[in-house]
Parts: sequence; C-alpha cells; structure tokens
Amino acid sequence: MRALVQRVSHARVAVNDELTGAIGQGFVVFLGVTHGDTEAEAAWLANKIAGLRLFEDKALEDKGGKMNLSLADVGGAVLLVSQFTLYGDAARGRRPSFTAAAAPDVAEPLVELFAAHLRRHGLQVETGVFGAHMTVEIHNDGPVTLLLEK
Repeated sequence: MRALVQRVSHARVAVNDELTGAIGQGFVVFLGVTHGDTEAEAAWLANKIAGLRLFEDKALEDKGGKMNLSLADVGGAVLLVSQFTLYGDAARGRRPSFTAAAAPDVAEPLVELFAAHLRRHGLQVETGVFGAHMTVEIHNDGPVTLLLEK
C-alpha cells in the first residue's frame, strides 16, 4: 500500500463538476493498493498518517519553525483520493503498466477501511469517488510531500 501525502492549506475533489469532498488545512492523501495488501497494511498506514507531524510549531518559530504538530494538533482534515496509478511502472516503453495495482474489488474495501481508521482517530475525512475520473484541486502548503509505503 502506498500513500502520497501532501500538506495543504485547502483542497477539493470533484466528479463531473460535482464537488464530492473539500477540506481546509490538512493532508491530501493519494492511496494506492497492490496485490497482497490487507487490513493490517491499511490500519498501519492510517495510524502512521494520523500521527505524522508535518505542521510547523509556531512556538518554535525562532528555531526555524520545526514541523512538530500533527493533524489533530492543528484541527486538520484529510482529503482521501484512491489512485491506482501510484503502482504504475514506466521502466519499459512509454506507456506505464498498472499490473501491480490491485483489482477494484480488492482495492475499494481497503480504501474504505483506511478512511475508517483515520476517522477513528477523530479526523474529518473527505473522499473522492472510487474508480471515477476526478478533478483534484490542491493548494500544497510548503510544499510538503511524502511518499509512504507499507
């Protein structure tokens, strides 16, 4: 399971010009599922992201504004977007292969479980629509972007 995490000042996702999710300060999480991923990977990765300290501590501003605060500390939210292309392989040729991505019937329940784990941490979680063509508007803050994998 892979998650591309971006710290944002605000973000939104739409399907067919209809808003399906929007957040203020927080993380946009693009989530990819591969073969063999289980509920354990979803739980581990959700717990990791919920505890990530990627927001600057204003009290440490005189020391360079260290990233010391988590989503909960700043009242942040998560915009979760499933993205099978995180498992794209473009090592050969010009068109990526996506055979490493899990089938939708496997991936979708794990994406939903991942969201549920984030909510158990008390986080607001907004989502796109699994399998849909989505338009994602991101206002990356920093920019701060991490790739996490379990």
